[in-house]
Amino acid sequence: MNSKKKYTDFIKSEAKRLGFLSCGISKAGFLEKEAPRLEKWLNENKNGQMQYMENHFDKRLDPTLLVDGAKSVISLLLNYYPDATQVDDSYKISKYAYGQDYHFVIKHRLKELLYSMQETIGGVGGRAFVDSAPVLDKAWAAKSGLGWMGKHSNLLSKQVGSFFFIAELIVDIELEYDTATTDHCGTCTACIDACPTQAIVEPYVVDGSKCISYFTIELKDNLPDSMKGKFDDWAFGCDVCQDVCPWNRFSKSHNEPLFNPHPDLLSMTKKDWEEITEDTFRAVFKNSAVKRTKFQGLNRNINFLKE
Repeated sequence: MNSKKKYTDFIKSEAKRLGFLSCGISKAGFLEKEAPRLEKWLNENKNGQMQYMENHFDKRLDPTLLVDGAKSVISLLLNYYPDATQVDDSYKISKYAYGQDYHFVIKHRLKELLYSMQETIGGVGGRAFVDSAPVLDKAWAAKSGLGWMGKHSNLLSKQVGSFFFIAELIVDIELEYDTATTDHCGTCTACIDACPTQAIVEPYVVDGSKCISYFTIELKDNLPDSMKGKFDDWAFGCDVCQDVCPWNRFSKSHNEPLFNPHPDLLSMTKKDWEEITEDTFRAVFKNSAVKRTKFQGLNRNINFLKE
């Protein structure tokens, strides 16, 4: 067995041991297909006030500018699909935010994987990324065969749907590379039809500035009156395009205790949300991604929904 195959097999079995859903590997280099797409999307201001998406344009498209001597991008998926969801009479938060902030949970595992590689393979240089750096993670995951980009622009897998996090290790060793899979959206337009704010402006293109997740998490200004009554009770993020996707009938519950919600979260009613105090907010969302909105931001969203 050649060393590339041996190292690749080791990395994939180690990723499985660490609880990752799947692992795919692609050759690091310039993302030619993504470049014009990203440029057009930014030029049309589909990033809204997410100015950070305009930064590091070149690095976003070429991981060799992020990591010296980068040769391989190892893409990893981690399941977050819960076994129970919020009660019906509630303001909703995205399922990915039910438990502890995924950045910390995944970063720890990525570092462990990199450490294992260094122990077993030798001098491996690289960096771990969890959506907080200029890396087009969905593009890399698709390139490495972990799924295809759905019409809602999320990565989709025939086996497990789309309720998973994507992360990468960009490393300076050559490995065996996977090939991209094919698109299985067909003629389905469920996500486009269901989007409450018509943010999916055409198949495979989401106008970020119209997305409920953008309004409830990223936008720091007042929420626009033109969006009144269109948020479908979402107070943090939105899962509509994923909830209606036929491929998500194959989602299976995660087995990561850190992603389990605070015991009070799922039973909170609209009344509970409307009366939430800063102390309750801190207790329920202690290590959650919901802290990104801060107490004031969540309150703004809830007041907007109840008006």
